[in-house]
Amino acid sequence: MTLPDTMRAMVTMGHGEIDQMVLHTDWLRPEPAPDQVLVRVGACGLNNTDVNTRSGWYSKAVTEATTGGAYNTVNDEDPTWGAAPISFPRIQGADVCGEIVAVGVDVDPARIGERIITDNWLRDPDDLENLNKTGYFGSECDGGFAEYTVMPSRNARAVNSPLSDAELATFSCSYSTAEGMLTRANVTAQDTVLVPGASGGVGGALVQLAKRRGARVVAMASEAKQADVAKLNPDLILPRAPDDLRAALGDVQITVVADVVGGSYWPQLIDVIERGGRYTCSGAIAGPMVDLDLRTLYLRDLTFTGSTVIPAQVMTNMIAYIEEGAIAPVLAATYALEDIHAAQTAFIEKTHTGNIVVTP
Repeated sequence: MTLPDTMRAMVTMGHGEIDQMVLHTDWLRPEPAPDQVLVRVGACGLNNTDVNTRSGWYSKAVTEATTGGAYNTVNDEDPTWGAAPISFPRIQGADVCGEIVAVGVDVDPARIGERIITDNWLRDPDDLENLNKTGYFGSECDGGFAEYTVMPSRNARAVNSPLSDAELATFSCSYSTAEGMLTRANVTAQDTVLVPGASGGVGGALVQLAKRRGARVVAMASEAKQADVAKLNPDLILPRAPDDLRAALGDVQITVVADVVGGSYWPQLIDVIERGGRYTCSGAIAGPMVDLDLRTLYLRDLTFTGSTVIPAQVMTNMIAYIEEGAIAPVLAATYALEDIHAAQTAFIEKTHTGNIVVTP
């Protein structure tokens, strides 16, 4: 197969506004190094990490909700998910679906032609579960907002599915994040899980994956999105932020809150967790600064878990769920790569339900 020497790529040139993402039509196509594969990108999903890294939201200097715009103050030393600097220019985009078209030394050439999705967590191959030895595809290395991308061979997960490239590109970040949260919280069929922001990519995945575990699920979503959320079969749908959440729940007893929203409403979420219950978090799109009455935490025997680096087994399980048809994509919209500014603007405005992807 003859491959082009250059490619189209959307390149983030530095922290700041959305115009820091610049389309290049003659970017040098990468070559796979030993134990890497070259993937022709069919589609790449958008996620909050793309926005937060570009804008510098992860910095401890930022206390606002995610807006997608530049912040007045961003520390140079901690502007990424891992509280470390990032080098620019950088091709972002983690959630690739595509085809392996070349392989590096030590990779079986039989993999050429495989359809894959990404396992986004870059790990030490000799120490897979070490949280301190991890990176993220599209953050610590170039990602999928381009026609071609390279990745470690173990991060290119073969998938056998009739779903389209755009549909498969919705899974890698949102669904693995959700499954990681549920795994950390040890959710079982005995639980009732409250999901704020159920119309988002992670929120919708939480609904599906908690139901797959047999749990009862209470979804929270704005009225305009409730019909879409209902298609995911939660047991109960509540408004996005009821004035009195406990009253809105009635007799329903919440044992787990799975949250990526945070913000000023957060105390109400904590107040409805039953004694001995769990709160698990993997985001704070409504704001990272929250008020906690420590008496609620210790007097009610609650357990709080953060979830970022997922257990290594999660992606193996996710591939199986996809191939079994046990989970379904929620594809909100597809944009061309050159329209990524419009795609990310729509993602930030969050008037959609599910996931947004771009295609080169």
